[in-house]
Amino acid sequence: MDLNDLRNKIDSIDDQLLTLLNERMQVVKSVGELKRASNAIIYRPEREKAIVDRLESINTGLLSRSAIEAIFLEIFAVSRNMELPERIAFLGPEGSFTHQAAESRFGATSEYVSLKTIKSVFESVDTERVRFGVVPVENNQQGSVIETIDLLGELDVKIVAELPMPIHFTFASKEDRLEKITKIYSKDIAFRQCRKFIVDYFGEDIPLVEVASTSKATQLALENEGTAAICSHIAAKLYDLPVLFENIEDSQSNFTRFLIISKNFNNQKGLEDKTSILLKTSNNPGALASFLKEFEDVGINLTKLESRPAREGDSFKYWFLVDFDGHYLDDNVQAILKKHEDSIRFLGSYVKLC
Repeated sequence: MDLNDLRNKIDSIDDQLLTLLNERMQVVKSVGELKRASNAIIYRPEREKAIVDRLESINTGLLSRSAIEAIFLEIFAVSRNMELPERIAFLGPEGSFTHQAAESRFGATSEYVSLKTIKSVFESVDTERVRFGVVPVENNQQGSVIETIDLLGELDVKIVAELPMPIHFTFASKEDRLEKITKIYSKDIAFRQCRKFIVDYFGEDIPLVEVASTSKATQLALENEGTAAICSHIAAKLYDLPVLFENIEDSQSNFTRFLIISKNFNNQKGLEDKTSILLKTSNNPGALASFLKEFEDVGINLTKLESRPAREGDSFKYWFLVDFDGHYLDDNVQAILKKHEDSIRFLGSYVKLC
C-alpha cells in the first residue's frame, strides 16, 4: 500500500467520522430541547467524566486517555454550544494559563470574556452576566491563591468543577536562530520557573524584561526584533509567534488547580466526588477539633483545611475552607451538614480530579 492509498483510507475514515459526529449532534439537539423545556443545566462535568472513563475502559487502540479526553472535550464543547451557547469569563488576558484552562474545558467555539481581576470574574458570575467563570485557586509550587479563597466566602457562587492543569512554558520568537535573540520578555514567576533553560541556552547575562503577563510578553516579542517570549502555548498560538522550544520549565511537576464557578449550580452524584464548604466555628476551646473529629467518625476523608480572617469588626475571628471526599447528598455528609447548618455554607460538590 503506497502513500496515496493510505491517504485515501484516511479520507474514507474521516468521512465516516463526520457522518457519525453529525448523528451525535442530532441527538444532542434533541437533548437540548428537553433540557430547555425543563430548565435543566446543560453543563454536566460528572457526565463528561463518565463518558471519558467508559471510553478508556473499552479502548484497545493507540489512543491514550489524555488523547481521548482532548478529542472528546472538544466534542462536548461543540455539543454544549449546540444545546445552549454559554458565556465563560476567565482571569485574563487572552493567552493566559487561565484562558488555556478555560478553553481546555469549554472548547474553542465557546464565547469567552477576558477580565483583569479574579474579583471581576466572581462578580460577573454572581450577577449572572456570564454562566461560568474560571479562576486559579492554588499552585503546588506557590501555594493558595488567597483572593479566590476570600471571594468564595464573600459572594454567593458555587464550585462546578476543579481542573488541575500542568503549567508548561513555551519559548517563542520570530527569530530563526538563537544567536539573534538579545532580550527575553516574560512574567517574573516564569523567569524563576525557567531559570535553568535560560542559563543553559543564553548564559547569565541576557537581559530579562519583566512584564505584566506572559501574553504581553508574546505581543512584545512579536513587535520587536531580536527578542523572544517565555509564555503559554495558547499565547504563542493566539499571536502566531513561532514556538522554538516547548516545556522549558525547571520542574515537570508544576501544577495549578483551577475552579469553574457558577451561580445556583449543583452537580449530580458521580462515582468519585469532592465537596467544599465554609465553616465558622464558635470561639471555644476544641470547637474546630470536635468538628473535624466528626468526619473521622463517619468515615469521610478530609483533603484540605485552610483558615482565612473573617473580617468582622475589630476582632480576630476566622472561617475555614474545608474540602473532603464525597457528595453533599451522601448520607454521612448530610448528617454533618444538617447538624451544623447554622455554621456551614455549602460551596459545591463536584467530580474529584485531584
